[in-house]
Amino acid sequence: MGRLRVLIAGGGTGGHVIPALAVARELKKRYGAEVEFVGTARGMETRLVPEAGFELRLIDVGQLNNVSLMTRVRTVLGLPKSLFDCRTIIREFRPGAVFGVGGYASGPAMAAALWLGVPTMAFEPNAMPGMANRLVGKRVQAAAVNFPDAAKWFRNCEVTGIPVRPEFFAVRDATTSARPRLLVFGGSQGARILNTNVPKVAKELLDAVPGLTILHQTGGKNLEVTQAAYAASGADPARAEVMPFIDDMPARFAEASLVMARSGASTVAELAAAGKPSLLVPFAAAADAHQKRNAEAMVAAGAAVMLEEQELREPGRLIDVLAGLLKDQARLQAMGGAARLQAHPDAAERIADRLAGLAG
Repeated sequence: MGRLRVLIAGGGTGGHVIPALAVARELKKRYGAEVEFVGTARGMETRLVPEAGFELRLIDVGQLNNVSLMTRVRTVLGLPKSLFDCRTIIREFRPGAVFGVGGYASGPAMAAALWLGVPTMAFEPNAMPGMANRLVGKRVQAAAVNFPDAAKWFRNCEVTGIPVRPEFFAVRDATTSARPRLLVFGGSQGARILNTNVPKVAKELLDAVPGLTILHQTGGKNLEVTQAAYAASGADPARAEVMPFIDDMPARFAEASLVMARSGASTVAELAAAGKPSLLVPFAAAADAHQKRNAEAMVAAGAAVMLEEQELREPGRLIDVLAGLLKDQARLQAMGGAARLQAHPDAAERIADRLAGLAG
Protein backbone atom coordinates (compact mmCIF):
# COMPACT_ATOMS: atom_id res chain seq x y z
CA MET A 1 0.00 0.00 0.00
CA GLY A 2 1.40 3.43 -1.02
CA ARG A 3 1.86 6.42 1.21
CA LEU A 4 -1.28 8.39 2.07
CA ARG A 5 -1.52 11.58 0.00
CA VAL A 6 -4.04 14.35 0.62
CA LEU A 7 -4.54 17.55 -1.38
CA ILE A 8 -6.02 20.42 0.65
CA ALA A 9 -7.74 23.05 -1.48
CA GLY A 10 -8.87 26.56 -0.59
CA GLY A 11 -7.89 29.43 1.65
CA GLY A 12 -8.07 33.18 1.49
CA THR A 13 -8.63 34.04 5.16
CA GLY A 14 -7.11 32.70 8.35
CA GLY A 15 -10.49 31.12 9.09
CA HIS A 16 -9.89 28.76 6.18
CA VAL A 17 -6.12 28.33 6.29
CA ILE A 18 -5.46 27.83 10.02
CA PRO A 19 -7.88 24.88 10.48
CA ALA A 20 -6.57 23.36 7.22
CA LEU A 21 -3.01 23.48 8.56
CA ALA A 22 -4.12 21.82 11.81
CA VAL A 23 -5.62 18.95 9.79
CA ALA A 24 -2.47 18.73 7.63
CA ARG A 25 -0.27 18.42 10.73
CA GLU A 26 -2.57 15.75 12.14
CA LEU A 27 -2.47 13.77 8.88
CA LYS A 28 1.32 13.94 8.92
CA LYS A 29 1.59 13.00 12.62
CA ARG A 30 -0.98 10.17 12.67
CA TYR A 31 -0.52 8.69 9.20
CA GLY A 32 2.84 9.93 7.89
CA ALA A 33 0.80 11.48 5.08
CA GLU A 34 2.16 13.60 2.27
CA VAL A 35 0.08 16.78 2.09
CA GLU A 36 0.03 19.49 -0.57
CA PHE A 37 -2.08 22.65 -0.72
CA VAL A 38 -3.67 24.42 -3.67
CA GLY A 39 -4.58 28.09 -3.23
CA THR A 40 -4.38 31.51 -4.83
CA ALA A 41 -1.69 34.19 -4.77
CA ARG A 42 -3.85 36.69 -2.85
CA GLY A 43 -4.80 34.52 0.12
CA MET A 44 -3.14 34.09 3.52
CA GLU A 45 -2.04 30.62 2.42
CA THR A 46 0.85 32.16 0.46
CA ARG A 47 2.54 33.00 3.77
CA LEU A 48 1.14 30.48 6.25
CA VAL A 49 1.42 27.24 4.22
CA PRO A 50 5.15 27.50 3.31
CA GLU A 51 5.91 28.68 6.88
CA ALA A 52 4.32 25.45 8.14
CA GLY A 53 6.53 23.38 5.83
CA PHE A 54 3.96 22.29 3.24
CA GLU A 55 4.09 22.73 -0.53
CA LEU A 56 1.62 25.21 -2.03
CA ARG A 57 0.48 25.09 -5.67
CA LEU A 58 -1.16 28.28 -6.97
CA ILE A 59 -4.06 28.66 -9.38
CA ASP A 60 -5.73 31.82 -10.69
CA VAL A 61 -9.41 32.05 -9.74
CA GLY A 62 -11.51 35.13 -9.01
CA GLN A 63 -14.47 35.98 -6.80
CA LEU A 64 -18.15 35.43 -7.51
CA ASN A 65 -19.77 36.72 -4.33
CA ASN A 66 -20.19 40.39 -3.27
CA VAL A 67 -18.32 41.69 -6.34
CA SER A 68 -19.14 43.73 -9.45
CA LEU A 69 -20.72 42.19 -12.53
CA MET A 70 -17.46 42.66 -14.44
CA THR A 71 -15.48 40.74 -11.79
CA ARG A 72 -18.08 37.94 -11.87
CA VAL A 73 -17.87 37.74 -15.67
CA ARG A 74 -14.04 37.55 -15.54
CA THR A 75 -14.24 34.82 -12.89
CA VAL A 76 -16.72 32.75 -14.89
CA LEU A 77 -14.63 33.11 -18.07
CA GLY A 78 -11.53 32.02 -16.14
CA LEU A 79 -13.13 28.97 -14.51
CA PRO A 80 -12.33 26.45 -17.28
CA LYS A 81 -8.60 27.26 -16.99
CA SER A 82 -8.61 27.01 -13.19
CA LEU A 83 -10.49 23.71 -13.45
CA PHE A 84 -7.93 22.31 -15.92
CA ASP A 85 -5.05 23.59 -13.76
CA CYS A 86 -6.51 21.75 -10.75
CA ARG A 87 -6.95 18.61 -12.85
CA THR A 88 -3.26 18.81 -13.78
CA ILE A 89 -2.23 19.22 -10.12
CA ILE A 90 -4.36 16.23 -9.08
CA ARG A 91 -2.95 14.03 -11.85
CA GLU A 92 0.61 14.96 -10.90
CA PHE A 93 0.20 14.59 -7.12
CA ARG A 94 -2.20 11.60 -7.26
CA PRO A 95 -3.94 12.23 -3.90
CA GLY A 96 -6.06 9.55 -2.27
CA ALA A 97 -8.48 12.29 -1.21
CA VAL A 98 -9.06 16.01 -1.82
CA PHE A 99 -10.10 18.15 1.14
CA GLY A 100 -11.89 21.41 0.26
CA VAL A 101 -11.77 23.99 3.06
CA GLY A 102 -13.70 26.80 1.33
CA GLY A 103 -12.36 29.95 -0.26
CA TYR A 104 -11.41 30.78 -3.84
CA ALA A 105 -9.42 27.68 -4.84
CA SER A 106 -11.75 25.21 -3.17
CA GLY A 107 -14.46 25.18 -5.86
CA PRO A 108 -12.31 24.40 -8.94
CA ALA A 109 -10.21 21.84 -7.04
CA MET A 110 -13.26 20.01 -5.68
CA ALA A 111 -14.91 20.08 -9.11
CA ALA A 112 -11.73 18.69 -10.73
CA ALA A 113 -11.54 15.92 -8.09
CA LEU A 114 -15.17 14.96 -8.70
CA TRP A 115 -14.51 14.98 -12.46
CA LEU A 116 -11.53 12.62 -12.01
CA GLY A 117 -13.33 10.36 -9.52
CA VAL A 118 -11.01 11.21 -6.60
CA PRO A 119 -12.76 10.96 -3.19
CA THR A 120 -13.62 14.44 -1.91
CA MET A 121 -14.43 15.85 1.51
CA ALA A 122 -15.73 19.35 2.22
CA PHE A 123 -15.08 21.41 5.35
CA GLU A 124 -17.43 24.22 6.34
CA PRO A 125 -16.58 26.34 9.39
CA ASN A 126 -19.56 28.72 9.12
CA ALA A 127 -23.23 28.28 9.96
CA MET A 128 -24.03 29.30 6.36
CA PRO A 129 -21.80 27.55 3.78
CA GLY A 130 -19.94 29.61 1.20
CA MET A 131 -20.80 29.42 -2.49
CA ALA A 132 -18.13 26.82 -3.39
CA ASN A 133 -19.35 24.42 -0.72
CA ARG A 134 -23.03 24.97 -1.56
CA LEU A 135 -22.30 24.03 -5.18
CA VAL A 136 -20.46 20.78 -4.44
CA GLY A 137 -22.00 19.86 -1.06
CA LYS A 138 -24.37 17.17 -2.30
CA ARG A 139 -21.78 15.63 -4.63
CA VAL A 140 -18.88 15.12 -2.21
CA GLN A 141 -18.26 11.77 -0.52
CA ALA A 142 -18.03 13.27 2.99
CA ALA A 143 -18.20 16.58 4.85
CA ALA A 144 -17.21 18.09 8.19
CA VAL A 145 -18.98 21.12 9.64
CA ASN A 146 -18.79 23.30 12.74
CA PHE A 147 -22.47 24.17 13.15
CA PRO A 148 -25.27 21.56 12.94
CA ASP A 149 -27.33 24.01 10.83
CA ALA A 150 -24.77 23.69 8.00
CA ALA A 151 -25.11 19.89 7.76
CA LYS A 152 -28.20 20.00 5.53
CA TRP A 153 -26.10 21.35 2.64
CA PHE A 154 -23.87 18.24 2.49
CA ARG A 155 -23.80 14.51 1.89
CA ASN A 156 -22.44 12.14 4.57
CA CYS A 157 -21.85 15.02 6.97
CA GLU A 158 -20.44 14.98 10.49
CA VAL A 159 -20.32 17.83 13.03
CA THR A 160 -16.61 17.79 13.90
CA GLY A 161 -16.06 21.42 14.90
CA ILE A 162 -13.12 23.59 13.86
CA PRO A 163 -9.55 22.65 14.77
CA VAL A 164 -8.37 25.12 17.43
CA ARG A 165 -4.96 25.52 19.10
CA PRO A 166 -4.76 23.40 22.29
CA GLU A 167 -3.83 26.48 24.35
CA PHE A 168 -7.41 27.78 24.05
CA PHE A 169 -8.81 24.61 25.66
CA ALA A 170 -6.44 25.14 28.61
CA VAL A 171 -7.97 28.56 29.42
CA ARG A 172 -9.62 28.61 32.83
CA ASP A 173 -12.67 30.64 33.86
CA ALA A 174 -11.84 34.26 34.77
CA THR A 175 -15.41 35.54 35.26
CA THR A 176 -15.16 35.00 39.04
CA SER A 177 -12.24 37.48 39.26
CA ALA A 178 -12.87 40.44 41.55
CA ARG A 179 -11.76 42.84 38.79
CA PRO A 180 -13.82 42.67 35.58
CA ARG A 181 -11.86 42.89 32.31
CA LEU A 182 -13.12 43.53 28.79
CA LEU A 183 -11.10 42.26 25.82
CA VAL A 184 -11.93 43.95 22.49
CA PHE A 185 -10.50 42.68 19.21
CA GLY A 186 -11.48 42.59 15.55
CA GLY A 187 -9.09 39.95 14.22
CA SER A 188 -5.51 40.49 13.08
CA GLN A 189 -6.49 43.45 10.87
CA GLY A 190 -8.62 45.08 13.54
CA ALA A 191 -12.22 46.17 12.99
CA ARG A 192 -12.86 49.84 12.26
CA ILE A 193 -16.32 49.82 13.80
CA LEU A 194 -14.93 48.54 17.13
CA ASN A 195 -11.96 50.93 16.99
CA THR A 196 -14.30 53.86 16.35
CA ASN A 197 -17.20 53.18 18.71
CA VAL A 198 -15.77 51.47 21.81
CA PRO A 199 -13.47 54.42 22.71
CA LYS A 200 -16.46 56.77 22.53
CA VAL A 201 -18.12 54.99 25.46
CA ALA A 202 -14.94 54.00 27.34
CA LYS A 203 -15.05 56.66 30.07
CA GLU A 204 -18.75 56.17 30.79
CA LEU A 205 -18.30 52.38 30.81
CA LEU A 206 -15.32 52.56 33.19
CA ASP A 207 -17.37 54.85 35.47
CA ALA A 208 -20.35 52.47 35.35
CA VAL A 209 -18.41 49.26 36.14
CA PRO A 210 -16.22 49.52 39.28
CA GLY A 211 -12.69 48.13 38.83
CA LEU A 212 -13.15 47.46 35.08
CA THR A 213 -10.10 47.43 32.80
CA ILE A 214 -10.15 47.29 28.99
CA LEU A 215 -7.63 45.73 26.59
CA HIS A 216 -8.29 46.72 22.96
CA GLN A 217 -6.46 45.21 19.95
CA THR A 218 -6.67 47.64 17.04
CA GLY A 219 -4.72 46.04 14.18
CA GLY A 220 -1.48 47.61 12.92
CA LYS A 221 -2.95 50.43 10.82
CA ASN A 222 -5.39 51.72 13.43
CA LEU A 223 -3.28 52.01 16.59
CA GLU A 224 -2.66 55.78 16.70
CA VAL A 225 -6.18 56.87 15.76
CA THR A 226 -7.70 54.49 18.33
CA GLN A 227 -5.26 55.64 21.04
CA ALA A 228 -6.23 59.23 20.25
CA ALA A 229 -9.93 58.33 20.50
CA TYR A 230 -9.44 56.81 23.97
CA ALA A 231 -7.48 59.88 25.07
CA ALA A 232 -10.21 62.20 23.75
CA SER A 233 -12.87 60.23 25.65
CA GLY A 234 -11.26 61.11 28.99
CA ALA A 235 -10.93 57.42 29.92
CA ASP A 236 -8.30 56.68 32.59
CA PRO A 237 -5.24 55.47 30.57
CA ALA A 238 -4.28 53.19 33.47
CA ARG A 239 -7.55 51.27 32.95
CA ALA A 240 -7.69 51.19 29.12
CA GLU A 241 -4.77 49.60 27.25
CA VAL A 242 -4.53 49.77 23.45
CA MET A 243 -2.30 47.39 21.44
CA PRO A 244 -1.81 46.85 17.70
CA PHE A 245 -1.45 43.05 18.02
CA ILE A 246 -1.81 40.42 20.73
CA ASP A 247 0.73 37.62 20.44
CA ASP A 248 -0.55 35.35 23.20
CA MET A 249 -4.31 35.45 22.66
CA PRO A 250 -5.07 32.41 24.90
CA ALA A 251 -3.42 34.22 27.84
CA ARG A 252 -5.50 37.34 27.13
CA PHE A 253 -8.66 35.22 26.89
CA ALA A 254 -7.80 33.77 30.30
CA GLU A 255 -7.73 37.27 31.84
CA ALA A 256 -10.99 38.43 30.21
CA SER A 257 -14.39 38.44 31.89
CA LEU A 258 -16.02 39.25 28.53
CA VAL A 259 -14.74 39.24 24.95
CA MET A 260 -16.11 41.70 22.37
CA ALA A 261 -15.25 40.56 18.85
CA ARG A 262 -16.32 39.84 15.29
CA SER A 263 -17.98 36.47 14.69
CA GLY A 264 -15.75 34.82 12.10
CA ALA A 265 -15.72 31.03 12.36
CA SER A 266 -12.25 30.76 13.92
CA THR A 267 -12.99 33.43 16.53
CA VAL A 268 -16.23 31.71 17.50
CA ALA A 269 -14.42 28.33 17.75
CA GLU A 270 -11.70 29.87 19.97
CA LEU A 271 -14.34 31.44 22.23
CA ALA A 272 -16.02 28.04 22.58
CA ALA A 273 -12.74 26.24 23.27
CA ALA A 274 -11.84 28.76 25.98
CA GLY A 275 -15.37 28.85 27.43
CA LYS A 276 -15.56 32.64 27.07
CA PRO A 277 -18.76 34.71 27.19
CA SER A 278 -18.85 37.15 24.30
CA LEU A 279 -20.50 40.19 22.76
CA LEU A 280 -20.38 39.48 19.03
CA VAL A 281 -20.58 42.14 16.31
CA PRO A 282 -20.94 40.42 12.91
CA PHE A 283 -19.19 41.98 9.90
CA ALA A 284 -22.18 43.25 7.92
CA ALA A 285 -20.49 42.82 4.51
CA ALA A 286 -19.45 39.18 5.07
CA ALA A 287 -20.44 36.89 2.17
CA ASP A 288 -23.84 35.20 2.65
CA ALA A 289 -24.17 37.00 6.03
CA HIS A 290 -22.15 34.08 7.45
CA GLN A 291 -20.82 36.07 10.42
CA LYS A 292 -24.38 36.94 11.46
CA ARG A 293 -25.38 33.26 11.20
CA ASN A 294 -22.37 32.27 13.34
CA ALA A 295 -23.30 34.85 15.99
CA GLU A 296 -26.95 33.78 15.94
CA ALA A 297 -25.90 30.17 16.58
CA MET A 298 -23.85 31.23 19.63
CA VAL A 299 -26.73 33.41 20.90
CA ALA A 300 -29.14 30.46 20.49
CA ALA A 301 -26.75 28.31 22.55
CA GLY A 302 -26.78 30.92 25.34
CA ALA A 303 -23.05 31.59 24.86
CA ALA A 304 -23.14 35.12 23.44
CA VAL A 305 -25.03 38.37 22.96
CA MET A 306 -25.12 39.89 19.46
CA LEU A 307 -25.12 43.55 18.47
CA GLU A 308 -25.39 44.48 14.80
CA GLU A 309 -23.15 47.22 13.42
CA GLN A 310 -25.85 49.92 13.43
CA GLU A 311 -26.52 49.25 17.15
CA LEU A 312 -22.85 49.93 17.93
CA ARG A 313 -23.35 53.48 16.67
CA GLU A 314 -25.86 54.14 19.48
CA PRO A 315 -23.64 54.93 22.52
CA GLY A 316 -26.45 54.46 25.03
CA ARG A 317 -27.29 51.01 23.68
CA LEU A 318 -23.63 49.92 23.66
CA ILE A 319 -23.03 51.06 27.26
CA ASP A 320 -26.25 49.40 28.50
CA VAL A 321 -25.31 46.06 26.96
CA LEU A 322 -21.65 46.10 28.03
CA ALA A 323 -22.28 47.37 31.56
CA GLY A 324 -25.22 44.99 32.01
CA LEU A 325 -23.07 42.00 31.08
CA LEU A 326 -19.93 43.05 32.97
CA LYS A 327 -21.86 43.62 36.23
CA ASP A 328 -23.71 40.28 36.02
CA GLN A 329 -21.13 37.70 37.06
CA ALA A 330 -23.66 34.86 37.24
CA ARG A 331 -24.75 35.49 33.65
CA LEU A 332 -21.15 35.65 32.41
CA GLN A 333 -20.40 32.31 34.06
CA ALA A 334 -23.51 30.74 32.53
CA MET A 335 -22.57 32.09 29.08
CA GLY A 336 -19.01 30.77 29.45
CA GLY A 337 -20.31 27.33 30.37
CA ALA A 338 -22.67 27.37 27.38
CA ALA A 339 -19.76 28.40 25.10
CA ARG A 340 -17.62 25.48 26.27
CA LEU A 341 -20.44 23.08 25.35
CA GLN A 342 -20.03 24.24 21.72
CA ALA A 343 -16.33 23.25 21.64
CA HIS A 344 -14.81 20.28 19.81
CA PRO A 345 -11.37 19.45 21.26
CA ASP A 346 -10.79 16.52 18.90
CA ALA A 347 -11.79 18.26 15.63
CA ALA A 348 -8.43 17.90 13.82
CA GLU A 349 -8.09 14.22 14.74
CA ARG A 350 -11.63 13.39 13.64
CA ILE A 351 -11.24 15.16 10.30
CA ALA A 352 -7.84 13.51 9.67
CA ASP A 353 -9.30 10.08 10.46
CA ARG A 354 -12.21 10.63 8.05
CA LEU A 355 -9.84 11.73 5.29
CA ALA A 356 -7.60 8.71 5.83
CA GLY A 357 -10.65 6.43 5.69
CA LEU A 358 -11.92 8.16 2.56
CA ALA A 359 -8.54 7.72 0.88
CA GLY A 360 -8.71 4.00 1.63
